[in-house]
Amino acid sequence: MISASDFRNGTTFEMDGELYRVLTQSQTHMGRGGATVRAKLRNLRSGSTMERTFGPDDRFEAVRLEMREVQFLYNDGELYHFMDTETYEQPVIGADALADRVPYMKENMVMEIAFHDGEPIEIELPAHVDLEVTYTEPGHAGDTAQGATKPAETETGLTVDVPLFVNIGTVIRVDTRNGKYITRV
Repeated sequence: MISASDFRNGTTFEMDGELYRVLTQSQTHMGRGGATVRAKLRNLRSGSTMERTFGPDDRFEAVRLEMREVQFLYNDGELYHFMDTETYEQPVIGADALADRVPYMKENMVMEIAFHDGEPIEIELPAHVDLEVTYTEPGHAGDTAQGATKPAETETGLTVDVPLFVNIGTVIRVDTRNGKYITRV
């Protein structure tokens, strides 16, 4: 069991039959009253997020997730297919559970999947991915006084603000945690 006052970013627990991961948390101590814990949570099965306030003594079942290295094979619209690099099993995850991670995923990319009781729950992307720019406007000479940027669309459909010197066909490195351009590759 884990109490709400023990929540840390990344803590996984079970509440009302659903699995949740703490994205952010803060504790507020009132003068004479008790403390409250405010947490932003992600439902690991549906991918939805919510904010909730807990009492410090609210208790939940702690959950351990098993991490396995997998390779992304393909998607068929609603389902994403992976292959375990050790056992060659092919777990499948629904598009709704992946939500904001899909634009960073390329075929044959290696990542980790979290399993709970043999069920694939969530993927963990690498810290950065290399993506090819498929569309961007040309940069104009003289526009660089303020470190100007322009939008660029990548091969996965992700739109990233890039420096003016990046052109179509350039491979760029993108941070998967915040979606920002890092460098040319």
